[in-house]
Amino acid sequence: MKDNIMRNIKIEKVVLSVGGTKEELEKGVKLLNMLTNKKPAKTKSKKRIPSLNVRPGLEVGAVVTLRKNAKEFLKKMLTTIDNKLKKKQISENNFSFGIKEYIEIPGVEYQREIGIMGFDITVVFKRSGRRIRIRKIKKGKIPKRQIISPDEIIKFMEENFQTEFI
Repeated sequence: MKDNIMRNIKIEKVVLSVGGTKEELEKGVKLLNMLTNKKPAKTKSKKRIPSLNVRPGLEVGAVVTLRKNAKEFLKKMLTTIDNKLKKKQISENNFSFGIKEYIEIPGVEYQREIGIMGFDITVVFKRSGRRIRIRKIKKGKIPKRQIISPDEIIKFMEENFQTEFI
């Protein structure tokens, strides 16, 4: 019996994000640019948080999305955390993990203008046919079975990346 190719899981994108304000954010933008050779997009806050001196419209983070070469980049990032993830880091269709210091990444050296800094990585999965829900013309609904469960993500990561889940 053949497997249904519409049930195959693929990595849609790998998203790198860093948070901070003013100088911290500029260092984070330099870091993401150095790691990916892409220009990060800055995110602005929508809420006011007086205890953190955050107001609406203030730039509080930077994001880079990788679609091409996402697998190779993910393998490199997983080696920094010894290919170990916690089960609570997984949700439907994605999982996230953080890297405390970028100097732990193999082949990356310390940069004085950046200092010591960490960032977050989110890996988003998809199945064929996902575009039906996103497209502009003739949008459609997707059944619940099209959503990728945490158990399926664990199985995919163990088979393709030899990742260990705690």
